[in-house]
Amino acid sequence: MVTSPRDLDDDFDPDEYARLLDIYDNSFRNIAEGEVVKGTVLKVTASEVIVDVGYKSEGMIAVDEFLDENGEVIVQPGDLVDVLLERTEDREGHVVLSREKAEKMKIWDEVEKAFADKKVVIGRVIERIKGGLAVDIGVRAFLPGSQIDVRPVRNLDALRGQELRMRVIKVNKKRGNIVLSRKALLEEENAEKKKQTLATLAEGKVLRGVVKNITDYGAFIDLGGIDGLLHITDMSWGRVGHPSELFKVNDEVDVIVLKYDPATERVSLGHKQLMQDPWSVVADRYPVGVKVTGKVVSLTDYGAFVELEPGVEGLIHVSEMSWSKRVKHPSKILNVGDSVEAMVLGVDPGARRISLGLKQTESNPWHELADKYPVGSKIVGKVRNLTEFGAFVEVEEDIDGLIHISDMSWSKRIKHPSEVLKKGDKVEAMVLNIDAENQRLSLGLKQLATDIWDDFFSRRHVGDTVEGKVVRMTNFGAFVELDEGIEGLIHVSEFDEQAGGEKIELEVGQTYQMKIIKLTPAERKIGLSIRALKSDDFRADWEAYRESSGSDSPTATLGDHFRNR
Repeated sequence: MVTSPRDLDDDFDPDEYARLLDIYDNSFRNIAEGEVVKGTVLKVTASEVIVDVGYKSEGMIAVDEFLDENGEVIVQPGDLVDVLLERTEDREGHVVLSREKAEKMKIWDEVEKAFADKKVVIGRVIERIKGGLAVDIGVRAFLPGSQIDVRPVRNLDALRGQELRMRVIKVNKKRGNIVLSRKALLEEENAEKKKQTLATLAEGKVLRGVVKNITDYGAFIDLGGIDGLLHITDMSWGRVGHPSELFKVNDEVDVIVLKYDPATERVSLGHKQLMQDPWSVVADRYPVGVKVTGKVVSLTDYGAFVELEPGVEGLIHVSEMSWSKRVKHPSKILNVGDSVEAMVLGVDPGARRISLGLKQTESNPWHELADKYPVGSKIVGKVRNLTEFGAFVEVEEDIDGLIHISDMSWSKRIKHPSEVLKKGDKVEAMVLNIDAENQRLSLGLKQLATDIWDDFFSRRHVGDTVEGKVVRMTNFGAFVELDEGIEGLIHVSEFDEQAGGEKIELEVGQTYQMKIIKLTPAERKIGLSIRALKSDDFRADWEAYRESSGSDSPTATLGDHFRNR
């Protein structure tokens, strides 16, 4: 309250009083609404903080503006604070002040200064909004999606809560607009890093980088301002299905420069090259004949690939999977992921190939077959399949024997095995031959029956007269059935002759008498002749003539007989 001159002592100087009053009034006039001024905390209550800014009256600010994160009041009487003078007087005559607005005013000043001086600002991502992100840098600002990174960012939500370093690229205090760019800052930083990296970049150099992006074919590694490609084939000596199996974005990884093209600034990187090539020692680790254990990692039409250790795989060819089974596809025996024991059959480190065998870890049942079924023994099996040349009979599981069509009957002319056997029939057969190396078992059906040819040859001899039926004619003779299943041949030269010297034409289906003139048991051939039979008749007549005429001339011949007649 201003003191009146009448209340002053008699010795008070009125001019000095006027001067002081003028200074006091001017001090109020220098404080304008909307300015940030310093004030002194006079008192802190449960609801308000009373602040003196040197005005005619004090200002009151809600205590909420002075609370920290834990809800504790951060000021006490005597503290100096920055406040915004909103109005010089309210209805109750108090100055209207705001600490929060003062802080924001200061931040706006700092933002404008950062924009002018191209300084870095740090902000926390609040939320994803249309076109980009809302960022808190003390005041709300906008970070466009195109300005977040040097590469497009697909998952903006993943940035929520992160603190980012950015530049202010646009500010409008009146409208309350602030536009930020992280990309601009990254480009500046990368340009400097790139300059330093290129100065030392060389093929064969080992560097530490950060995984920036992962694709189906590899990973891009940030070497410091420049990216290099780590191809999937250069990540590991072992099998890699996808780069994500080994690396994640932001992983730190050691790499070696395989190739660098200064013109295009393309860098090819390797990771597996930092480790020993396992194929350099496979000849010592996996000698031929040793048994190994591995995991099936892939199946193809021709075999299964087995991982023996990271980077080393061997192939079990489909032909090496079973001694007896006819394996149409490896999946019938193995599955991906199976642990399998196999034998090393061959090693070629230069070609990075190891041949493995699955069946070699077990005994070969074909080698035991000769002991179980010696030649000449009888077996009983099931007809598994019929072909034009014979029947396959299952002797035991996965072991088949072949009854060839020629070993089905001694006498019948069989055109197809189905005339004798049917699929599924149980049949008794004789073991004729075993070829273990080629996995072939020959069986015979007719060998269990009496050989009608042996019986015929034991009963007949050259010179015997027999009776037979002509079954077919050829240009060289006639085939004659002598017994069931037994045929002989009358050559055309052995046909009977008519009076004029012409050969008699034999008829199919007619029965004739004839003479056996040749027997070949080994080849099952019988030579027959009608002419020889007629010659015997003439000889018999001649003998009878000699006896009846009393002729005993030793010089008489059969020709004389014909002449005398």
